[in-house]
Amino acid sequence: QEQLVESGGDSVQAGGSLRLSCVASGYTYNTYCMGWFRQGPGKEREGVAAISLGGSNTYYVDAVKGRFSISRDNAKNTLYLQMTSLKPEDSAMYYCAAAPCDYSWCSASQCYTKLPRGFLGQGTQVTVSS
Repeated sequence: QEQLVESGGDSVQAGGSLRLSCVASGYTYNTYCMGWFRQGPGKEREGVAAISLGGSNTYYVDAVKGRFSISRDNAKNTLYLQMTSLKPEDSAMYYCAAAPCDYSWCSASQCYTKLPRGFLGQGTQVTVSS
């Protein structure tokens, strides 16, 4: 059974950093697009970042570009999100997401479009105070 388990969420001051992790199981990890979504209080869920199958290609939404870094370790079936210069508006439940590539290779931007049709983990809470 496909499963994603996130960890690393915490409460931090603005300007701080956090590293989220997501351990995947139940499927062939290196054939799936991976990424992160978030949902703040009273807001719709939004995509944050995506990464290609091998990890060489990444995609970020404008709101986090230059501050967040997505990476994956295919040997450990683990996805990461390094978050720096955190702002109060980054406060949200963060979800790891996975979706099959369906081809031999998918770019990160292609992965970003596929992820909403994939599956999510249970989420990890990030709270940034000013």
